Amino acid sequence: MGFEQYHEPAHELPPETRTFARIITSLQEECEAINWYEQRIAVEQDPEAKKIMQHAQKEEFLHFSMDLEFLLRRTPKWRIAAENILFRGGDIIEHAEEGEEAQEHA
Repeated sequence: MGFEQYHEPAHELPPETRTFARIITSLQEECEAINWYEQRIAVEQDPEAKKIMQHAQKEEFLHFSMDLEFLLRRTPKWRIAAENILFRGGDIIEHAEEGEEAQEHA
């Protein structure tokens, strides 16, 4: 079994970095699953099957959010960036620039 999430020898990485890599991989897999369900839902004609897929996709949203929160709790500069962009109305680019400035002062 390969471990593509590592770009450095795994045995040289501290446990926290290996955990980070595992959760990043999980986050990517959840994104992929959300995308697959989105495509399946878009073409499904059977209402019951569609409802089941929509339910399954909601679970993937939760898994993605849990992975993201885990990473944000352990990466303070990432949390600062996220707090300046996520769940805010208005111009995303403007918020990103504010986030960059906030990261510089962290």
